[in-house]
Amino acid sequence: MIPYGRQDINQADIEAVIEVLKSDFLTQGPMVPMFEKAITEYCQARFGVATNSATSALHIACLALELGPGDYLWTSPNTFVASANCGLYCGAEVNFVDIDPRTYCMSADALEQKLIEADKQNKLPKIVVPVHFAGQSCEMNRIHELAGKYGFRIIEDASHAIGGQYLGEPIGNCKYSDIAVFSFHPVKIITTGEGGLATTNNAELAKKMELLRSHGITRDPDLMTRKPDGGWYYQQIELGFNYRMTDMQAALGVSQMQRLDEFVQYRHVLKNRYDELLSDLPIIRPYQSTDSHSALHLYPIQLELEKLNKSHYEIFHELRENGLGVNIHYIPVHTQPYYQRMGFNLGDFPNAERYYERALSIPLYFGLNDILQNEVVASLKKVLQ
Repeated sequence: MIPYGRQDINQADIEAVIEVLKSDFLTQGPMVPMFEKAITEYCQARFGVATNSATSALHIACLALELGPGDYLWTSPNTFVASANCGLYCGAEVNFVDIDPRTYCMSADALEQKLIEADKQNKLPKIVVPVHFAGQSCEMNRIHELAGKYGFRIIEDASHAIGGQYLGEPIGNCKYSDIAVFSFHPVKIITTGEGGLATTNNAELAKKMELLRSHGITRDPDLMTRKPDGGWYYQQIELGFNYRMTDMQAALGVSQMQRLDEFVQYRHVLKNRYDELLSDLPIIRPYQSTDSHSALHLYPIQLELEKLNKSHYEIFHELRENGLGVNIHYIPVHTQPYYQRMGFNLGDFPNAERYYERALSIPLYFGLNDILQNEVVASLKKVLQ
């Protein structure tokens, strides 16, 4: 089976983890801040807070921005459920903004129209979470302008986008947002096994997220309510969580960062080759905005089902039977039973729903060579023609 995505681990990565295993620190040691520094320097952001997952990073990002009961969080329906669930974790209400039918990212036009209506009803969001789907940035300059006009905060869900750029600058620099969140799951551009990281340029937000990822505990005397009893002393000053990244994970991340640009560059080689080899098939190939240099986490195609005599279901399963580990990203969040019990219905976000009905993510990862990619193309042609 050729998977749709997978990690690439080399000997340097293995040795980096082994070195930590032989050290005095397995959990909280020098590698975590080293990894945070590697990411923030690459992204040109001031602060980075590493966590055990991107979901954890989204949660503490929301809490740092003081999202709570009575507030609203808006995100894209075309995402993994974590982009929305982070708002529910804080007791807020969640809603969605439909996608741009070309980029599959949150539509800035749809956001503006929804804000106009929400303003009339006094139901403006406190936080908007644009999702950089497949590694391509949302239209962040427009979303940032709308934030200034309507007073909401921005968390970029950049889980797909480490190594990408927007308007010639690194995604994650937080030029157009308060916080940006990355994922390092094994199918992402680089991996720490599981892991996430939040970047920000705001020192107070960084300090708050650092507290929240580690039980709300501090050893900083300046943050304590009284003088420490001794060198062993700590205080819990917030209700936090055990969201910490380990030194083993961070060591793998530091090593992987040395190949990040190579990973992204090769994905573009694969993307360009797919664009050429698949040009005669009844599919819509992924659109790339000139504003964005995508990290290309995914190569999502849309099936032109009106030109085919097979259903979405049949094509998916035939490709799986032919050894292609294709996947679908994503089932629109508002169609999940949990969210439908909140009152969301089919038809609420038609662009996201139409995309889902025809979507297919085909294999794209660093270890995909020409021979394997040719097999992918041959299988697609066999099933679709």
